[in-house]
Amino acid sequence: METALVVVVVLFALGFDYTNGFHDAANAIATSVSTRALTPRVALTMAAIMNFTGALLGTAVAETIATSIVDLSDAPPHQALVVIVCALIGAISWNLITWWFGLPSSSTHALIGGLVGAGLAGGLGVYWHSVYTSVVLPMVFSPIVGFVGAFALMVGVLWLVRNRPPGRTYRRFRGAQTVSASAMALGHGLQDAQKTMGVIYLALLTVGWADPDTGIPLWVKISAAAAISAGTYSGGWRIMRTLGRKIIEVDPARGFVAESVSATVLYLNAFVLHAPVSTTHTVTASIMGVGATKRASAVRWGVAGNIATAWVLTIPAAALVAALIYFLLSPLLG
Repeated sequence: METALVVVVVLFALGFDYTNGFHDAANAIATSVSTRALTPRVALTMAAIMNFTGALLGTAVAETIATSIVDLSDAPPHQALVVIVCALIGAISWNLITWWFGLPSSSTHALIGGLVGAGLAGGLGVYWHSVYTSVVLPMVFSPIVGFVGAFALMVGVLWLVRNRPPGRTYRRFRGAQTVSASAMALGHGLQDAQKTMGVIYLALLTVGWADPDTGIPLWVKISAAAAISAGTYSGGWRIMRTLGRKIIEVDPARGFVAESVSATVLYLNAFVLHAPVSTTHTVTASIMGVGATKRASAVRWGVAGNIATAWVLTIPAAALVAALIYFLLSPLLG
């Protein structure tokens, strides 16, 4: 039975990774597509390749997910695996709901909410201090840093190019967006694919199929990287329209700055803080920041408010779905 549950965990985890890819594909390429720096299919291909590459560059975020969210150490392996399955179902459900309505919510927080909700439903412990320091604080500060950093950098860029001919300047920034979008896609793979690695690694540790001293197996890294890459290539057009056009009308210079600042925030969290931050929150806040340099009314704050509502609801909603799934499935699975 445990072997079957591990297989189910792996399949659901890779399914979550796939939905993460098409749900968050817009993060890296929405501004580049909306400014016509890249065609949609070229942008998706580039993002898929960079997602795959980024996923293989580190494991610190994956280990945070595996060891610092829910305490499965005292749970029987069977129960621990059921908790993980229910967490994944909760996260996938919330991803699909927000994708359907075109809301760029956080796949990261959906997964963490699912783990917390299923863990509590199963009577297990939650590392609340770690959730606060590694999830809640980055959830609050990363968008703030993205907004302020993008606003400040955009002001500096506008000052530097104030006497340059607009047509030539925009063409150069449109070319530069290829680099900034690639950097953003690399950061997305670095952050989001690792979360799936962490869940699979957690399941393997639960049944003794992985050694904590040797780290995450190579097949886990490659399968997670491939799943998010495939999901990214399949696209996320609903959310892409929201990020690329509904918040502000993005021009090449503002697209370049928003992507550059977002990528920097993702790298700092992955390599320095080891925090699983939301790429969605970060890039959305950065887009708002560059938009605010036009004028406050340039940002469509009503759309931004809907996005913020989805942000706030993500962790508790995914937790609630995961808890309900646990109560339904645990009797059936013994």
